[in-house]
Amino acid sequence: MKNLILLLACLLVASSSHSQNTEPERGVFSGSIETNFNYFQKDSLIGAINIPQYDRLLTGGEMWLNLNYNIKGYDVGVRFDMFQNSNLLNPLGSYSDQGIGRWFIKRTQDKLTLEAGYLYDQIGSGIIYQAYEVRPQLIDNALYGGAVSYQLMENLKLKAFTGKQKQQFSTIEGSIRGAYAEGFYTFGKEGSPISLAPGIGVVNRTTGEGVIRNILDVMKFYLTEDQVLPEYNTYLTTFYNTLSYKNITWYAEVAHKSEEVFFDADAIKQEFNAAPTFGKYVKKSGNVYYSSIGYTVGGLGLTLEGKRTENFDFRADPTLRLNLGLVNFIPPMNRLNTYRLTTRYNPATQLLSEQAYQVDVSYKFNKSWSTNLNYSNIQKLDGTQLYDEKLMEVTYKQKRKWQLTGGLQLQEYNQDIYESKPGVPMLNTVTPYLDFLYKISRKKSIRFESQYMITDQDFGSWAYGLLEVGLAPHWLFELSGMYNVSPNVNKNEIPNNPETGEKRKILYPTLGAVYINKGNRFSLRYVKQVQGVVCNGGICRLEPAFSGVRFNMTSNF
Repeated sequence: MKNLILLLACLLVASSSHSQNTEPERGVFSGSIETNFNYFQKDSLIGAINIPQYDRLLTGGEMWLNLNYNIKGYDVGVRFDMFQNSNLLNPLGSYSDQGIGRWFIKRTQDKLTLEAGYLYDQIGSGIIYQAYEVRPQLIDNALYGGAVSYQLMENLKLKAFTGKQKQQFSTIEGSIRGAYAEGFYTFGKEGSPISLAPGIGVVNRTTGEGVIRNILDVMKFYLTEDQVLPEYNTYLTTFYNTLSYKNITWYAEVAHKSEEVFFDADAIKQEFNAAPTFGKYVKKSGNVYYSSIGYTVGGLGLTLEGKRTENFDFRADPTLRLNLGLVNFIPPMNRLNTYRLTTRYNPATQLLSEQAYQVDVSYKFNKSWSTNLNYSNIQKLDGTQLYDEKLMEVTYKQKRKWQLTGGLQLQEYNQDIYESKPGVPMLNTVTPYLDFLYKISRKKSIRFESQYMITDQDFGSWAYGLLEVGLAPHWLFELSGMYNVSPNVNKNEIPNNPETGEKRKILYPTLGAVYINKGNRFSLRYVKQVQGVVCNGGICRLEPAFSGVRFNMTSNF
């Protein structure tokens, strides 16, 4: 409430200051709303059971309402968040709360910009700092504090910030502060200049007293040789640059983290009078090396990426796990796939030990034919294979009438590491797919997808089909199904058929409609979805099976 009162006061100040102007300027008001509603229908056959929503609550949802006002150098905004029996925070639990999820004030005058409230920002590619939001996983790592930036010269900007990391409707104990400088310079021959966009950044995290005590309490149960003393302050630095010359763009970044205490799930812990176990707090420094180079000429596009990560788990609270409290964002190193089966197994970014590279080649032969080739490989620093993907895709366009896309994906995926399933073999998949779009008229279209995943691991082989009918500019209808055509006989999560004793071949259907009108979008779907990993830019988590109805509304005004 205090935050809202402060926000309204600032709006009044801004409005009054402009009302005294002889030539008043009209402000710009804008906003958006997003609403999700889920109806949970119990289905023990697919494992959609044993969470509060299926057992007793039956419904759940979320809402975000954004309001923004801009007038003559002032930007003011507020966001109201509401969660009712939501399973976004914890897919196996229920979360209900509501309140002001974000507010901010921004004032720009000449070369100076001041900001306060819940702020989003990043340094470089985000390796040492990124305050961001991922709504599908209810991650909102905004910085609750203040920031100041100054355009020192035409080609040099400075910025500093300080505050605490947001966690739902509170903040995490401890503080985060940082600063960075970014420039832009050009030189070389006229008509073919070379440009540089260098940057340097530093971040400091001060750990809260309560967090330090919690770590020391855990250390009491360690053997003397395993005990480490946590530091109150951790420092990160990064140097980055984008070089552009003609058709070449090269980005490179080097980041370092000072010695700090963090939890290593692979470290061996010696127990008192017991066998050793995995997982303990360790104290080490870390670093990340990341680079990407792109080249385009004619119809050819080539991109090469490489990354090496060592001991770079950096959180507002080092005792947090999974995706909680992350202060930074390390870029993923695999292709951003879009089809249902090619996205079923995605590699989560490994923060402690990862070396990876990716090659992407696209070529347009003519107006009709084009192709894309991609290869990515991810390993731990000790050489343990984590992920390998080979993909080839070809597209043919018949003028403006129809388009056909076909592709083949080959994958290796380490379920032991990515899904914490010790002892399971490396998962291997072969997935051919086909996508056909036919434009019946200027406003009517029909699209068909066909995919088939061949594998002996996890749930076994899958077939997927989708039929989509578009009636522009308002309607889109969808019918799809994912069918477990060859179930893995060793998979306990797949139920047996009581009549034959064999594993059931289960169909997971989806039936939905989307209505779009100007800035409004409404979607209603009946869904049955198999359990799996959900990823957003390398940030992944395991999601249980879902059965029920999903409604989504987004509106911009």
